[in-house]
Amino acid sequence: METPFPPFEPNGPNDSARGPRLREIPLRLVVPNLITILAICAGLTGIRLAFEGRYELAVMMVLLAAFLDGIDGRIARLMKATSKFGAQMDSLADIVNFGVAPALVVYVFALDSARSIGWIAALIYAIAAGLRLARFNVMAERESRAPWQSEYFVGVPAPAGAMLVLLPVYLGFLGLTEDRTFAYISSAYTVLIAFLLISRLPVWSGKSEGSRLRRDLVLPLMLGVVLYVALLMSFTWEVMVFTVIVYLLSLPFGARKWRLKYGTLTIEEPGDGDDDIGRHI
Repeated sequence: METPFPPFEPNGPNDSARGPRLREIPLRLVVPNLITILAICAGLTGIRLAFEGRYELAVMMVLLAAFLDGIDGRIARLMKATSKFGAQMDSLADIVNFGVAPALVVYVFALDSARSIGWIAALIYAIAAGLRLARFNVMAERESRAPWQSEYFVGVPAPAGAMLVLLPVYLGFLGLTEDRTFAYISSAYTVLIAFLLISRLPVWSGKSEGSRLRRDLVLPLMLGVVLYVALLMSFTWEVMVFTVIVYLLSLPFGARKWRLKYGTLTIEEPGDGDDDIGRHI
């Protein structure tokens, strides 16, 4: 039963004791977080589908999760809806969609025949993806950013790692025999991708402000993108294998460009304190 009169407060109303007041939140702040939640749902659904043996749908869901996870931050910036809550949600989605989901899908499909070795390889990849994302978050929070950070990634980025580590699954869809030898080779490949994630290899990002495209190449590039998407829709797994091979072959060229510009094979930063773990590992 409600009291007819408010409680007596001798020192006046105490708003802090009543807890936070509810306030309306603009819809534009909610949209990016909804996309992040959908990405997490897609990644977890991909894991379920893999355990049910529906591998093609599982890979599709993992790739969809990676796509949604890649656009939520850009949408948040376009809508001016960035927030600390959204950043924490995005980090959670990253470890699920780029680390756990691809590792479990490739394990169920290809690494299971290698028994413990296959499981260890999947664990190594998932942990490496987590370390890669932690290093990225720490570097992104630095007040002063090095000029090269707009042009190069330190190691293979986690979204690309998720695409690369699924190569054994793509090959399996194309009819490659899934025996124990294939499982061992896939395990070694998974560990290799994990190493590329946590390495200090300079990987060209293509986001530098100085990147320019000649005017006469704009239309051919657009047509090339349309052709790529059309081929991807018609020959999905062949195109994914081709994409992975081209990406891996491009890594030495990015490292060579870095070496010509900075004189080293890997990205090294001068240590200026021990507050971060090994200067971001």
